[in-house]
Amino acid sequence: MKVITGKQWRCTLLASSLLASALIMAGTAQAEDAKPTRVRGAITAIEGDVLKVHSSRNEDVQVSLTDATQIRGVTLAQVSEIKPGSYIGSAAVPQANGTLKALEVHVFPPELAGTGDGHRPFDLGRDSTMTNGSVGDLVTSNGRTITVNYKGGQKQILIPDDVPIVNLVPGDRSLLKPGVKIVLQALPAADGSLSAVSISAGENGVTPPM
Repeated sequence: MKVITGKQWRCTLLASSLLASALIMAGTAQAEDAKPTRVRGAITAIEGDVLKVHSSRNEDVQVSLTDATQIRGVTLAQVSEIKPGSYIGSAAVPQANGTLKALEVHVFPPELAGTGDGHRPFDLGRDSTMTNGSVGDLVTSNGRTITVNYKGGQKQILIPDDVPIVNLVPGDRSLLKPGVKIVLQALPAADGSLSAVSISAGENGVTPPM
């Protein structure tokens, strides 16, 4: 029978300890690197801190609410409410001339100016992007075109007549009721559960277009 010396035993324990530490660190890094997931759909129930949603992908999803979850109301708006200096977000698709054509526009209240500033890929359609920034020039002749300035860049966005325009307004959990249409962002945990980071909830039957 092979005898394990004290030195060999210590080496085995050290190797096991290092492996366990590596696994813990990998799990922590994975949790920290988790990217928010977006869920669109309608609330089916709210039970304490658990929100149940039937998603636009025909899936039933449960999302936990926390004290840090940001809740906003979504109300209908008019293009006339977009003025130079307004802070807006717009999902859009590229056009051949280098400009963008809006799929939707949401107008932030002044206290939320700066939210999500920038230009990045989005998931509202093929090649769609999201641009959040301050409106510069607003042109109403020959179509409605706005210039959106954000840190490090600028985009021109055409807003077709049939594109939905909404206001984002401060809200609270009283907006979260069965039947309400929402768009939420949530962070996945290692076990696959979701915790809501932000929720945009339609008021008076509005469907958030984002």
